[in-house]
Amino acid sequence: MVRVRVPATTANLGPGYDVLGLALKLYNTVEMEKSDRLSIEIEGEGADSLPKDESNIVYQAAQLALQELRVTNYELRVKLVNNIPLARGLGSSAAARIGAIFAVNKLMGDKLSQDEILKIAARLEGHPDNVVSALVGGLTVAALTGNKVKFLRFSKVRDDLKIVVAIPDFKVSTIEARKVLPKNFSLIDVVTTSSSILFTTAILTGEGSPELLDESMQDRIHQPYRKKLIPAMDKVFNAARKAGAQGVALSGSGSTIAAFSIGNSEEKNEKIGQAMVNAFHQAGHKSCYKTLEVEREGAVCL
Repeated sequence: MVRVRVPATTANLGPGYDVLGLALKLYNTVEMEKSDRLSIEIEGEGADSLPKDESNIVYQAAQLALQELRVTNYELRVKLVNNIPLARGLGSSAAARIGAIFAVNKLMGDKLSQDEILKIAARLEGHPDNVVSALVGGLTVAALTGNKVKFLRFSKVRDDLKIVVAIPDFKVSTIEARKVLPKNFSLIDVVTTSSSILFTTAILTGEGSPELLDESMQDRIHQPYRKKLIPAMDKVFNAARKAGAQGVALSGSGSTIAAFSIGNSEEKNEKIGQAMVNAFHQAGHKSCYKTLEVEREGAVCL
């Protein structure tokens, strides 16, 4: 039997659409062992709504990993303890899939390489940003090259960085969030956004000035079009900035909004979180906030 812990992730970070990812200290765990029949138990997020049969994405990812290893007739007992909110842009599906593949690989004696794990997970997710940071931790820059995942990992993210996430009471489907994006972008939008990725990465790793973070996190590729799915998104962004956040971004495709706070001030972080909650409330939605640290390890066996 193996037990795996996988972190939440926030992706895109403004300009890094499908490229930038950051692992956070909020976790799901996957407990897995061989069984004579399929059994899935779920605690926490999704305990009453997620399927407990072959349609469960943890089971599906595990079976794909077993197929890759050419293992057949292998049933599983799975226990999931979920702390990552579902469909809120914090990488719940990436954590589920990485947890499943990582656990299967441990059961089979670590026969899959890191590249092979990421290849399976990215195929299921459709993009590499969340799965890379969930697996390896830290700040990551990832890309799909053919059917392979190429990435850089920055473990030395600045120590004084906290991510204050405001999690509203409504979900956003990644599929729907992709549908609202245009099929074509102007050259200036692409160039401006691409250059911002470098500056955002530099600042988050401590190589750049925190004062430039908000400017570097401006995006023209996905956030302007996804505002229609996130009530009062601009107001929440502005509330976080006024409360002291150095940068603000839609977490993944939403609905969570992530504020980046540099300076290790608990008072400031509480102020940022409450300001975002109040802005959502004014738009007619309940929300809560969490202040999270960067997870530098990624997926691990417990």
